[in-house]
This record gives sequence, structure tokens and C-alpha cells, in this order.
Amino acid sequence: MVSSAYLNARKKWIRPQAVIFSNNSNGILNGVPQISGVEREDFIILSDHNRGDISFKTNRLENRKRMVNGHMRSYHIADKMNVSFSYNLIPSRSFDGDPEFNTSGIATDLSLTEYTVDGGAGGAELLEWYSLNPGSFYMFLSYDKPQNFIAGIYQNLDKYSDVLEVFISDFSYNVIKRGGTNHDLWDISISLEEV
Repeated sequence: MVSSAYLNARKKWIRPQAVIFSNNSNGILNGVPQISGVEREDFIILSDHNRGDISFKTNRLENRKRMVNGHMRSYHIADKMNVSFSYNLIPSRSFDGDPEFNTSGIATDLSLTEYTVDGGAGGAELLEWYSLNPGSFYMFLSYDKPQNFIAGIYQNLDKYSDVLEVFISDFSYNVIKRGGTNHDLWDISISLEEV
């Protein structure tokens, strides 16, 4: 299990990165994703580097029918989310080498240069995740959603508040600027659909 100390060491500012993709989930406990495995294999922490807004759209699954007397009747089944976000000029790599993190979430090779502002996944890492995960996976979200907490609902802004099992429904990228010898800059658009 990835510890809360690990995830705290991987964040650069007071709040954690907004999105984590993971192949496994035991939910969220006290605002901490309960995931296990190795970063960049079993889960990735997405960067907030030039990320645009996270858009949520509810897809209501229901059977709606007009009755003989003219009234509408609806049988609600479930609400499913469609989530999308994009990056503008995100570095293609998060580091200039392959970062390995110890159990505390600290990079073991301190000589590596960080290209994304927070060490989160760059464009090539996102493309690799998309290629290796054609099925469903879990997406952890950190945003202000106090109703997902039981106690101290207004003191949890620095925690993860939502987890969804999703498929990637659309992934597109453009190589905008090619760098010299270190990295390129990409524009990426990702759309996800709740299972």
C-alpha cells in the first residue's frame, strides 16, 4: 500500500496534484487514496503543469416515457460522470531520466532535472498509460467537494475527495514545439467515462 507519507512527498505545494490514475483501489481513507504498487507502473500522479479546467458532465441513465394522460414518468437507473481535461504545452517528459522513488516518495537520484513543475507525469508518460491501459482503471480527484467527507467537511481541501472507475474514451495529443536535447512540448486532451 502506498503510504500517505509517499503521496505527501510527491506533492510540491500545499494541495496535492488534482488527478491520479491507478490500476487498483481500496477507496479513499481520510482523504488519502488507498492504492498499491510502483509509481509509473501501477499508478501515475498527473501533473498540474499547464492543465486546463477539469470538466464534469453528468450522464443520467433513465427510462423516460410520456404517459397516456400527458405526464412524463422517469425510471432513474444511475448517474455516470464524463470527465475531461487538457494540457497546453506540457513537457513530454517529467524528468530527464527515469526517476525511481523510495518508499517515502523521494526521488532516489537527486541529480535528475524536473521538467514538469511538480514532478507529475509528462506527455509521454500519459501516452504510455493510455497505451497500456485499454480497460478500466481508477481516477482519484482532489478538488473542493466537501460533501464527500463525514467529519470536518470544510477542513479537507488538501485531500482527495473523489474516486471514479473510468475508461479513456478519447486521447489526443499534438507535438507543438520540439525541444533541443531534453524534451518536447505537447498539447494533450483526455476524456474519460465512468464505468
